[in-house]
Amino acid sequence: MVKKDSFVLRHLANLLPEQWWLDSDPLEPKSHPALIGEDGADLVVIGAGYTGLWTALLAKERDPSRDVVVLEQLETGAGASGRNGGFCSMSLTHGFTNGLNRYPDEIGLIQRLGQENLLEIEETIKRYNIQCDWERTGELSVAVEPWQVEELVEEAEIRNKLGDHVEYLDEAEIQARVQSPTYLAALFDPDGTAMVDPARLVWGLEKACLSLGVRIFEHSPAERLEDLGEVIRVHTTFGAVTAPRVAVATNVAPSLIKKARKYVVPVYDYVLVTEPLSPEQLASIGWSGREGISDAGNQFHYYRLTADNSILWGGFDTIYKFGGKIRKEFEYNAETYAKLADHFLKTFPQLTGINFTHAWGGAIDTCSRFSAFWGTSMKGKAAYVLGYTGLGVASTRFGANVMLDLLDGLETERTGLQMVQKKPWPFPPEPFRYFFIRLTQRAIVRADENGGKRSPWLKLLDRLGMGFDS
Repeated sequence: MVKKDSFVLRHLANLLPEQWWLDSDPLEPKSHPALIGEDGADLVVIGAGYTGLWTALLAKERDPSRDVVVLEQLETGAGASGRNGGFCSMSLTHGFTNGLNRYPDEIGLIQRLGQENLLEIEETIKRYNIQCDWERTGELSVAVEPWQVEELVEEAEIRNKLGDHVEYLDEAEIQARVQSPTYLAALFDPDGTAMVDPARLVWGLEKACLSLGVRIFEHSPAERLEDLGEVIRVHTTFGAVTAPRVAVATNVAPSLIKKARKYVVPVYDYVLVTEPLSPEQLASIGWSGREGISDAGNQFHYYRLTADNSILWGGFDTIYKFGGKIRKEFEYNAETYAKLADHFLKTFPQLTGINFTHAWGGAIDTCSRFSAFWGTSMKGKAAYVLGYTGLGVASTRFGANVMLDLLDGLETERTGLQMVQKKPWPFPPEPFRYFFIRLTQRAIVRADENGGKRSPWLKLLDRLGMGFDS
C-alpha cells in the first residue's frame, strides 16, 4: 500500500475515471436499435465484442448469402474489447511458455497458426480500411529480476529452434532500446505483436460487418436459449431470433450455456494513462521503436506508447471478488492506481512529475489454463469460446474461426488441436473457489519474491495442468 502522503499520489491529482480510448476523436458507428418482436436468421451471434464481431465477419466472408444477426446487451465493444491495452499478439496460449508447458507436442503448429492469424488480421484491417492506429512494433519481455534473465535465455533458444525469430538482449542492449534502471535483460519478438487502438478496432470490425449485411441489435440482452429441435430460439428482453446455429461470444458475462460457467472466473484488471510525453521526456527513456513491453515476472505490468506518445501502464494487480461479482463500482480502484503509479515511477524515475490523466478497469474472463477453450451444446447447434485471460485482441479471431468450424461441422487443423478438444480444469464452487484463488495468488507473489521458486502448491497445480504463472 502506498502511503497517502507519498509524492506518488501527487501524480494522480488530475486523474479522470475514464477510458483514454474514448476521449479522442471517436469513429464509433451510429447506435443500433434493440430487437423488438420475432426474427429469424441463419446464424445468431450473442455478444458484439471482438469474438462476436469476428464470428459475424468471418461467417459472411465464408458464405456471403448467410443471414447473420448479432445481439448485444449494451453497445458494441462495451466490455473488454473496447477498454484493453491494445496488445495484438500472435500468441494463442497467453504466451509461448504457457503454450509449451501445456501443449509441447503441438506448440510448433500453434505458433504457426497464431502467426497466420495475426497476418490475416492485418490483411483484414487493410481490406476494410479500418483506422485503428495499427503499428507492427513487436514486443519486449523485460527481466527485472535475475531469475527472469535465465528464463528469457531459455525461451529464446527454444523458440528459435522451432523456427521463430526472437532476439535475446543483454542489459546494455535493452538499455539502448528503452532506458530503465530496473531492466536487466529482455527478449525481443519483432514480428509477433502489433499495437492497436482497441476501441477503433471494434468500431472498424463493426463497420465491416455492416458492409457485408450483418444485422446488429444493441441493448438486446440474450436471456435464454430454447432448443426447438432443428433450430434454437434466442430470447431477448423484447423479442426473439430463431436460427439453426448460435455462436455464444459473451466473454466475462455468465454464459447462456450453463455448463461452461464452471470453467471461468471474472478478475479485475486496471490501467493508467499518462499525459503525452514531451520530446525531452521521450528522449530520456528512448523507446524509439515503440515496442509493446511487459515484465517477465509472474505478476507483470504491460505498457505501450499511444498515438500521441502517452504511456498506457496496466496489469500487476488482478482482483477476484467473492462469488465472481461483476459490478460497475469495481471498475475504479484507487489503491491499485496508487500502486501502479508507484511502480511506474520506479521503472521510469526520469519521468517523475508527469501527470496520469486517465484510469479505468474492468473484468476479464480467466480460466485455469490461461488460454481460450471451446465447446458445443444442443447437439452441435450452439458453440462457445471463453477464457482468453486478457490476451484476446488477436486470439479472438482464431476463437471465432474455431467456433464456425465447429458449427459448420468442419474438421480442420484448428479443431484437431488438443487445446480445442480439451477443457481446462473447472474452478471449485464457492466458498472454496475464493480461497483457492487467494491461496494461488499469494503463492505467486511469494514466487516472485523468492527468485521465481515455485511453492509445493504451485508445483501441484503445474502437475495437474493448471499451472498459474501470471
